[in-house]
Amino acid sequence: MAQQPPVQAVQPRTHYIKGDMVLFREAERFWLGLPGHTFVGRVERSWTSTHNGKLLYDLTELSGNRARAGIDPEYMRPLPAADAMHDIDTAPLSGTDTGAMTPAAVAWLRQHLAQDRSTLSAQR
Repeated sequence: MAQQPPVQAVQPRTHYIKGDMVLFREAERFWLGLPGHTFVGRVERSWTSTHNGKLLYDLTELSGNRARAGIDPEYMRPLPAADAMHDIDTAPLSGTDTGAMTPAAVAWLRQHLAQDRSTLSAQR
């Protein structure tokens, strides 16, 4: 029987700064099987609880621009910029099939091509 590779646990980042993008899971809703338990948020501030001395965060839930206060970082995970930008970074720029590029990659490419053209025009 083949052995399963060991599962690698994600170690939560213990400190976030204002503006960090995170994924948050509302534990109670998750364990009760209720919908809407996971959302993307932006860190607004951190503070220390006077009850237990634990560092907590206030987030803005991005899907509804709703404030969420007192979020436990054990239920937060960072959303790395590299993951969000992966489609742009790996877009097949040398191919002729622009349909293979995602809309984000096409938008980024168009923006940079327009900037290059305006720079060239200004130099003439």
